[in-house]
Amino acid sequence: MKKIGLLFVLISVFIFGQQSALEQKINSIIKDKNATVGISVLGFENGFKYNKNADKKLPMQSVFKFHIAAAVLDYVDQGKLSLDHKILLDKTNLLENTWSPLRDKYQQGNVEVPLSEILEYTVAKSDNNGCDIMLKLLGGTETVQKFMNSKGVKGFQIKFNEADMHKDWNAQYQNYSTAASATEVLKKFYDGKLLSKKSTDYLMKVMLSTSTGKNKLIEQLPENTPVARKTGASGKNNAGLTGAENEIAVVTLPNGKHYAIAVFVSNSTETDAVNCKMISDISKSAWDYFNR
Repeated sequence: MKKIGLLFVLISVFIFGQQSALEQKINSIIKDKNATVGISVLGFENGFKYNKNADKKLPMQSVFKFHIAAAVLDYVDQGKLSLDHKILLDKTNLLENTWSPLRDKYQQGNVEVPLSEILEYTVAKSDNNGCDIMLKLLGGTETVQKFMNSKGVKGFQIKFNEADMHKDWNAQYQNYSTAASATEVLKKFYDGKLLSKKSTDYLMKVMLSTSTGKNKLIEQLPENTPVARKTGASGKNNAGLTGAENEIAVVTLPNGKHYAIAVFVSNSTETDAVNCKMISDISKSAWDYFNR
């Protein structure tokens, strides 16, 4: 019994030392940065948790497209929508002056495309027009809020769509999440507690194909590491302030285990490069911790 007790103490000391090293590394990354950085890391199989500023309500920007896509797929699960449902794209929903690979593909509009294509462009390519098309199908942001509330998701609020945020810089602050909420909702998603297995597998596949933000969470991870992710970014306002530079993800480790990570950089006067490098470095630190 004494040997078992000693072994437990030694293991505990080792784990604490590793966590302390992670804390020190992350502190060194964000030290002296003129920004609020919310961080949450959650090990799925071992229950590991690391949080820093993880209870702060920070603007999500396009990270909220994960929550919107989940709400759409909930409607699909309920039979209220179908991924084959055709949507007419025209000048009324392919707005100019916004990020929209969908508009770039269908420049002339007047074409019907399936909801699946809208969803995939919205999540994997962060299409703003696709986002607002899906919100309109749902009846507005209230539907997304009610869905997340029904699943016990705390620290999350959605009030405005992409068009609203483009009109008013301050609107983004009403679309917030805590970093802890982001990792917790990703764990619910992974565990099949948000959607059916079919919809979970589908959305996971879409997130694995995300092409935006390659200089953030995945930048320093080994090539071909499976990372199901959603990015978000506000850009800078005229005063040089970045409202949000964000990313959330489910990462698969070489041993087949998983962790969720959320990094929200908010109200930053640092350059875009510095903001993204912080996310990249924090991601690498978390990866190193799990692969120690």
